[in-house]
Amino acid sequence: MIATRSAGPGDIEELVRFRALLLSEWFDTSDPQWRAVTAEALSRRLAEPSPTLHAVVVDAPDGSGRLAACAVGTVSERLPTPGNPSGLYGWVFNVVTDAEWRRRGYSRACMVALVEWFRDNRVGTVELLATDKGLGMYEQIGFKVSAEPAMRLSTA
Repeated sequence: MIATRSAGPGDIEELVRFRALLLSEWFDTSDPQWRAVTAEALSRRLAEPSPTLHAVVVDAPDGSGRLAACAVGTVSERLPTPGNPSGLYGWVFNVVTDAEWRRRGYSRACMVALVEWFRDNRVGTVELLATDKGLGMYEQIGFKVSAEPAMRLSTA
């Protein structure tokens, strides 16, 4: 069994590092400004009395003090639907395993623990965007491709 834990203030630097690893596939992540803003947001959100952001991590087994993997999720409230009477929706992002620790089940363990956290917090629907690499794992956990068309608008 893989030991997971909830991330705390001491994990923020590593969570930012993982976010950079994930985003580097699509963006230039070298600008330190976005890292500082991300660290501030994580610090603030993880300290909320009733957190709406939760991060699950696996410590690297080499004793380095680094993380091997993480999964982060947020909760938002929308209007209830027949399929989600609580109106609470989860959004999963930042599911990352460091290259040297891949293929050991660490991301899966983080995801299973994160889904449990959503369940414990009455979140009726959990959504994510899957890469080709992660699709099989998400399907095995129970995620399905939605029939609802998704669209995106950038207001930047």
